[in-house]
Amino acid sequence: MDYLEVEYSDEYYNYSESYNLDDYHTICIKDEIRNFGKVFLPIFYTLALITGLAGNALVVAIYTYYKKLKTKTDVYILNLAIADILLLLTLPFWAADAVHGWELGEVMCKITSALYVTNFSCGILFLACISIDLYQAIIEARTGKGKSLIICLIVWMAAVILSLPELIFTTVSEPQDGTRKICHSVYPTSMARPAKATIQILEIVISFGIPFIVMLFFYTKVAHTLARTPNVKKWRAFKVLLAVVGVFILTQMPYNMVKLCRSVDVIYSFLSDCETSKRFDMANQITESIALFHSCLNPILYTFVGVSIKKHIAKFLKSFSNHQRRNRENVTEISLNSHSNSESTCTFSI
Repeated sequence: MDYLEVEYSDEYYNYSESYNLDDYHTICIKDEIRNFGKVFLPIFYTLALITGLAGNALVVAIYTYYKKLKTKTDVYILNLAIADILLLLTLPFWAADAVHGWELGEVMCKITSALYVTNFSCGILFLACISIDLYQAIIEARTGKGKSLIICLIVWMAAVILSLPELIFTTVSEPQDGTRKICHSVYPTSMARPAKATIQILEIVISFGIPFIVMLFFYTKVAHTLARTPNVKKWRAFKVLLAVVGVFILTQMPYNMVKLCRSVDVIYSFLSDCETSKRFDMANQITESIALFHSCLNPILYTFVGVSIKKHIAKFLKSFSNHQRRNRENVTEISLNSHSNSESTCTFSI
């Protein structure tokens, strides 16, 4: 008898443990979830890709050509923008997957899944690093780049390690009914439940739990110090801190709570009802999309609020505008000269 060990829940079917190919009738068909994803995910991913790339590319351009990396926060923001760009570049693949299924083969399935986890985790970890550096700058009056490059290397390495299960276990499967192929994680039968639950809980702890506690602790310390300082500019910074923490909670907590419930379900299988499983799949698609949109908000929250960076952005936009105007003038001049030369040539020929 053949068994196929798969994810316990995806947008197509719901499996209990080992999928017995002879018991096809036990599968919970989720056509409505698939149809919802066909419409919702491509629209949302396109919106996120356009807005996110515009903001984060501008940040990278500013730090590359105009603003020097003077502090740790500058280094972290630049790395955050790079991680967000790499994350956003995986979205077209997932949008196509939502509509047509995975048609790019197993290698691309593994690479795209690993890049997604790596850069998603990197972005969250860099947010925690920014909170620590802000605390050191305001409370301890410590500035400079220090060991920021080493810290960045550690963050990237930690994110890559988190993505290793995607490289190892992700594969492409084709359901028995001949529907579109699925890029998802497939675990050996002997280790499916503990491995899947452990990996998901580890991702929640490292990519949300620890960064959230770090941000909450250090931003609370900073806010407490700012509250005792009667300064208008510092109160403005206090409002920014509230916005940063608030947006992080609103975008990341719902997704991680759903992810935690699904991890617990892997162990205890409490989602035995098909309709309940469908609702969780719908919630997972929506909350994960909201969590992704945080990468579009990062340039606004961590970069554009600074007076210094605003000046550089204005300088960049002015320079770009002048460059475009000069190009138009050059094109017009070349066109006029070309037209004049053309007339002269024609007259000469006659």
